[in-house]
Amino acid sequence: MSYRQGLEKYRDLDEDQILGALTEDEIKMLEEELVELDPDNALLPAGMRQRDQTKKTPTGPFKRDDLLAHLEKEAIDIKDREDLVPFTGEKKGKIWVPKQKAIDPVLESVTLEPELEEALANASDAELCDIAAILGMHTLMSNQQYYEALGSTTIVNKEGLNSIIKPTQYKPVPDEPNSTDVEETLERVKNNDPELEEVNLNNIKDIPIPTLKAYAEALKNNSYVKRFSIVGTRSNDPVAYALAEMLKVNGVLKSLNVESNFISGSGILAMIEALQCNTTLIELKIDNQSQPLGNKVEMEIASMLEKNTSLLKFGYHFTQQGPRLRAANAMMNNNDLARIRRCDGLWHNPSALELEDA
Repeated sequence: MSYRQGLEKYRDLDEDQILGALTEDEIKMLEEELVELDPDNALLPAGMRQRDQTKKTPTGPFKRDDLLAHLEKEAIDIKDREDLVPFTGEKKGKIWVPKQKAIDPVLESVTLEPELEEALANASDAELCDIAAILGMHTLMSNQQYYEALGSTTIVNKEGLNSIIKPTQYKPVPDEPNSTDVEETLERVKNNDPELEEVNLNNIKDIPIPTLKAYAEALKNNSYVKRFSIVGTRSNDPVAYALAEMLKVNGVLKSLNVESNFISGSGILAMIEALQCNTTLIELKIDNQSQPLGNKVEMEIASMLEKNTSLLKFGYHFTQQGPRLRAANAMMNNNDLARIRRCDGLWHNPSALELEDA
């Protein structure tokens, strides 16, 4: 506070009057103080890194050739400084010798006929992939390796790669008759009908997208529907986003099945991410979508499932071993937690155990 009070006396000063009273030398000094310099930037010329503090007039014009000749003469006349330790070229220390890897005696004893050895040595990458497929070793190649091989310019024959592994194709869903009245069932969901606990719209292909989104909106306030299935209804990402918003507020639904539709990775991730706000859903099925989800989406799905503690069944066929194992471990941990909670409830409430035995 004292520092600010000391500056109050400079607030009403007339700057123009002060500048008008300065002499020419004082104005030059002020200009030198106001010049913006960057002394730490070595890429700038010297005139922009420090002030010009010399007033000496040049003695003559600058001559570049004379300066180079003078520098060469100085370099020749001045003798080089002798090294404290003269260089002799002698090598010191031990010469590094790479260690020999141990050879498996079983592999060493395996020999092939000279014709097979020559054929394998001259085989192309595509031909080796064909051999791996014949031997049943094609599962060692991941989808990412497959697409990298397709984009490679060193492999001429791509037929061998195509015979090794192909992306998962969409499995057509058989047309099973479904007599559910879509509009009537929607009204029952909106009216919170206590007798309606399962909504099955499977294989009804003419359901408009706004109607499916209306189902998701109606399930937000429904207190009785526990199972909702829309397999093969041509649902897309807008429906998935609506279901994700529903899962954030619904506290009754136990099972959700959206298999065999046209939902992309973003829609799938939106639904799984919504499970962070949902503790009642125990079964989610998303398999057999029209387009593969991809490695990155599968890794994100596995990461989200690891953060969930209520989901017990997850229906999806992972194409990569890593996310498949992570998702399986997450479901196993959730089932263990559910078993522990169920045992604790029976321990504290023995009458429930008697009812189960009955």
